Amino acid sequence: MRKNTTRSIVIMALCLVLNIVCSNLILMLRLPIYLDAVGTIFAASLLGPFGGMAVGGATGVLVGVTSDIFSLFFMPVQLVIGAVAGMLYKRKQATQLKNSWWLALAISLPGTILSTIITVILFNGITSAGSSIIVQLLYGAGMNQALSVFLVQIATDYLDKLLTVIFVSLVGRLLVKRLSSIR
Repeated sequence: MRKNTTRSIVIMALCLVLNIVCSNLILMLRLPIYLDAVGTIFAASLLGPFGGMAVGGATGVLVGVTSDIFSLFFMPVQLVIGAVAGMLYKRKQATQLKNSWWLALAISLPGTILSTIITVILFNGITSAGSSIIVQLLYGAGMNQALSVFLVQIATDYLDKLLTVIFVSLVGRLLVKRLSSIR
């Protein structure tokens, strides 16, 4: 993010609202994905790593104090996602839809490792996410707790980030077309 212009602040605020709405909707429905970083990745794609990190950090705090206390503890994951996505979106290839699979993997892997550590150490594998049910099923079937958390995290994080990256790519294209037709 180069300057705190009015446009940048408005984009970050809209992305923050997008994160809050999506994360609360998924939390209510108890789905095994998160969608709490849609705005973080979108802000990172438009404003760079610091814009993504600002939106991710604000999301962790606001959702943590309003609707889901676990978000406070997972704020470092949001920061990592914002930083990694911002760095990757600087490359032109990242905006192409055909590259979504590797971009989602590159964004989700550091967050998966960090969230697995947080989940196992702080919460014994149980969080407010719908994926905790799957973790408990695997753990109850005799699998190691850390391994069950990691396997569930890697699968759900990748699916979550793949959906997010596709959304960001499609909306980014739409915005470029709309903005170029206005000029």
